[in-house]
Amino acid sequence: MKRTVVVAVSAMVALTACAPAGYNAADPGAAEPVAVAAADPTATADPEASAEPGASASPGAEAENDAPLPDGVDLTESLTGKKFPRMGSAVVNQDGFLLYRFDRDSNDPPATNCEDQCAEVWPPALTDGNPKLKGVSDDAVGTVTRPDGTRQITLDGWPLYTYIGDKKPGQWKGQGVGGTWFVVNPDGSKNLECLPKGTPKAVAPPSKTKSDSSDSDYDY
Repeated sequence: MKRTVVVAVSAMVALTACAPAGYNAADPGAAEPVAVAAADPTATADPEASAEPGASASPGAEAENDAPLPDGVDLTESLTGKKFPRMGSAVVNQDGFLLYRFDRDSNDPPATNCEDQCAEVWPPALTDGNPKLKGVSDDAVGTVTRPDGTRQITLDGWPLYTYIGDKKPGQWKGQGVGGTWFVVNPDGSKNLECLPKGTPKAVAPPSKTKSDSSDSDYDY
């Protein structure tokens, strides 16, 4: 078993040239821009990664001990290491959405600290223990049990998440959010390419209404 476990427009803040086109750090949920990465939907798996295509892993405890998945939540069925223009390496799920890691988590021991509204904005990559791997070493893949009893995939011990601000496959609007969220490399390390200037905020949690979200910072 493996170990368990985004300025100024003119005079204000400006994103780097490789940031998602049309992104507005002051209002991260206003648009659904296509990231630069989407211009290359045929990006291939990282040729330097060590896993064989189609390799699989069975991290974590036995599935029958897992808590039921919340309604509307899908399993992360695969992890694929890919190369994107300007961004470089990243890991995507079976739907092509980039995965992230959170600096407030821990990898030694593996621990997740994104719960409740944080997990609404950054859905954890949940597993039944059998994700398919391509371009990702199965030696680096594991799981961590969340407080609700579900199992979350880890990479080098770091719990993995998607971002609801990414509206289409290949976007990385979560890069640098709160200064704590980063695209994950196939080895589990932080991808520090295409970092935005300033510290972008996360989109509001779906459970928040417009009336009570206007004065919140959502730095998770």
